[in-house]
Amino acid sequence: MAKEWRNWAGDQRCLPARIERPASRGELVEAVKRAGDAGLNVRAVGSGHSFTDIACTGGVLLDLERLDRVLEVDREAGRVKVEAGIDLREMNETIWGYGLALENLGDIDKQTAAGAVSTGTHGTGSRFRNLSSQLEAVELVLADGTLMEISAEHDHDLLPAARVGLGALGVIATLTFRAIPAFTVRRLDSPLPLEETLDRLEDLADGSEHFEFYVFPHTDVALLRQSERTDEPPEPRNRALEYGQEVVLENWVIATIARAGRRMPSRIPALSRFVSSKVGRSTKVDRSYRVYASQRRVRFTEMEYAIPRRHAVEAIPRVLAAAEAADPPVGFPIEVRFVAADESWLSPAHDRDTSYIAVHQFEGMAWEGYFRSVEAIMDEYGGRPHWGKRHFQTAATLAGRYPRWEDFLAERSRLDPDGRFRNAYLDRVLGPS
Repeated sequence: MAKEWRNWAGDQRCLPARIERPASRGELVEAVKRAGDAGLNVRAVGSGHSFTDIACTGGVLLDLERLDRVLEVDREAGRVKVEAGIDLREMNETIWGYGLALENLGDIDKQTAAGAVSTGTHGTGSRFRNLSSQLEAVELVLADGTLMEISAEHDHDLLPAARVGLGALGVIATLTFRAIPAFTVRRLDSPLPLEETLDRLEDLADGSEHFEFYVFPHTDVALLRQSERTDEPPEPRNRALEYGQEVVLENWVIATIARAGRRMPSRIPALSRFVSSKVGRSTKVDRSYRVYASQRRVRFTEMEYAIPRRHAVEAIPRVLAAAEAADPPVGFPIEVRFVAADESWLSPAHDRDTSYIAVHQFEGMAWEGYFRSVEAIMDEYGGRPHWGKRHFQTAATLAGRYPRWEDFLAERSRLDPDGRFRNAYLDRVLGPS
């Protein structure tokens, strides 16, 4: 019997013809071949942490959760080979035991490695590129079941296409990441008036290895997060303090505001100002991957755009104004991060230093009007959407924003000539193959 699939947020769902859970590369290859023999399209899914319908299909849905192993660790060369379905937390825990770490990560570690790179997941740090830029090799299962290696030794020219591939070229079987010696990060969280934050934004972005900030609509205080590598040993917080900071404050308090807003929207501005006024300074010193990632226990939906960094100071107040004009009111902060330009053809940071601006809305609350108003602002700056988050773009509106767009489409047609990996999302954002 067919079983419905839902994403993490619960707002994307589909009814595949069947769901398969391969536990090896051989089983993955056979699953793709069976789908082709049956004339069914194929999509792969990881943890379901995308907010779009990128994984949805009426054909065969390949759940990669059993492909969750670290396959090879070359400490001397700094390379780590993993299966596609391993989640980022497990991967980083494992390679830490070998004295290795990834140089940068996003702020969620529940994603699978393949899902995170395929959608252009990023962290923050003006000198660091997104997660997919740390990929040195990928193994893809093509529509006919062929296992294709893309690396320095094989089809190297395809790596910029495969790194952020949206699942349009094939199903990722394994990934090889570039790793560095394990390191500790010291993170300082502190409030700063929003006006001062914007006045100093360039210096703040470049003044820390990793910098980001949050700001609630209807408030005038930015909540800064500044991180640096340190020679200090990790000093994990005691469990009570960690729970209070990262679960109670960063999840339940925001959830309380949002739930109150669902019942009494007019209270959201005052509640946001109250919470923002109570945030003080805190420090965290721990293993890098523990510092980069945050716990997400509140369900929401999200849109995030990448714009040229030079436009951030102008764009941020406009996004805040859109949030403050939204109906219903918004009880989630906007989030601002910075990354360096990269070479991946469909990366939102392709060929330009980038500022990411993210907006959120609580589950069960209307979001489309708010998100459309923010997207209209982002369009003025040539904004590129995060592929795993809400947006309203189409192939026609996106093509001119990516210099290597046609090159990607050509490789898609070559590697998947029959459109075996198509779905409604790819038809919408890339066009039918």
